[in-house]
Amino acid sequence: MKIENIIRRLLREQQEEQILKIPSIKFFNNDWNILQKFLESQGYPRYSIGGNLSLSEAKIETLGNLVRVEGNLDLYGNKSFQSLGNLEYVGGWLDLSHTPLSEKYTEDDIRKMVEVVGNVYLY
Repeated sequence: MKIENIIRRLLREQQEEQILKIPSIKFFNNDWNILQKFLESQGYPRYSIGGNLSLSEAKIETLGNLVRVEGNLDLYGNKSFQSLGNLEYVGGWLDLSHTPLSEKYTEDDIRKMVEVVGNVYLY
């Protein structure tokens, strides 16, 4: 294994240790705003969400310090959504249909920004 790959892996593991792991948004009654209040009380840490995250037409502007979604991430129809922020990984599909990002970027552009295991939907 190349030294660069070893260093990259070690840095990733170190970063993962500093991530607040939220098993599911269900713990916050599937309410993004309640989750955001909790994160505010914790000083807005980097965080991950297990399972799927559906924010379709939720009128959000940012994902904050969200770095991982283990399942699908649905952002369909978020008109004021401008950036994927710190997002690094989506374990399922990513739906950016009818968002400003779908008009600004191609699928290849998105995949360069975020590791997406499944499909990327832009239309």
